[in-house]
Amino acid sequence: MTVYDVIKKPLITEKAVNLKEEENKVTFAVDPRANKFLIKEAVETLFSVKVASVRTANCKGKKKRFGRMMGKRKDWKKAIVVLAEGEKLEFV
Repeated sequence: MTVYDVIKKPLITEKAVNLKEEENKVTFAVDPRANKFLIKEAVETLFSVKVASVRTANCKGKKKRFGRMMGKRKDWKKAIVVLAEGEKLEFV
């Protein structure tokens, strides 16, 4: 798995934006097979920043109705990356 396969996209939600502004934490949707070491290496390589720590969470897909059938969205994994003191990461 390459560093480009590990990180799928940054999460831009209200909670993620508040974490970024107040606590210098950035949130990403990552590959479910990725571990903390791979995520740290990928963020440091792709964005040229120093990472202090990484926390991960497995998110279960919601059950949804599709017409008469019940379905389920995919399970996914998110990573909350704490940047080192003085580091900054901007999207856009």
